[in-house]
Amino acid sequence: MSKTRVVIGIDPGTATTGYGLVRMNSHSELEEVDYGVVTTPSDWEEPRRLLFIYHALREIVEKYQPESCAVENIFFQRNVRTAMRVGQGRGAALIAMATSNLPMGEYTPSQIKQAVVGYGNADKNQVQQMVKLLLDLDQIPQPDDAADALAVAICHLHTSQKMTT
Repeated sequence: MSKTRVVIGIDPGTATTGYGLVRMNSHSELEEVDYGVVTTPSDWEEPRRLLFIYHALREIVEKYQPESCAVENIFFQRNVRTAMRVGQGRGAALIAMATSNLPMGEYTPSQIKQAVVGYGNADKNQVQQMVKLLLDLDQIPQPDDAADALAVAICHLHTSQKMTT
C-alpha cells in the first residue's frame, strides 16, 4: 500500500448511531481520526430521527472525506422492536453513505469480532480492548457505540487489505 486510507465505520441505531474514522497509513499502521455518536431525542417522531441521522452522517463524511465506509449488518436480534429500530437507523446510514458515493462494506458482528480480535465469538470487552490496542489509545473509546464503530472501520481496513494483497 502506498497511500493513506481513511474509512468511516458505522454502528447503526435510531437513538444512537456510532461512527468511527480510522486511517491506515503507508506502513499499514492504524490511527484513530475521530469517533463519536449521533443521538436523537426519544420524543422525536421516527422520520425526524432518521433524517437527523442521515444529515449528521453526511456532514461527517463531508468533513473527513473518507475513501470508503463500512456498516454493521444486523444479523440477529431477540427483540423485534429493537431489530426494526436498528434496521431503520441502518437504512438512514446506508442512504447517507450511498448519496456520498462511498464504496461500502457490510459486516456481521462475528466478522467484525474475527477481524479485530481474531475470534468470532469475542465478547464486547475483548473487542473494545483490541480497538484501544490497535489504535494506540489511552483508554477505550466511549460510548460503546463509538468503540463499536471504530471496530467496524478496522474490520473493513483489514478485510479490504487482504483482498488487495
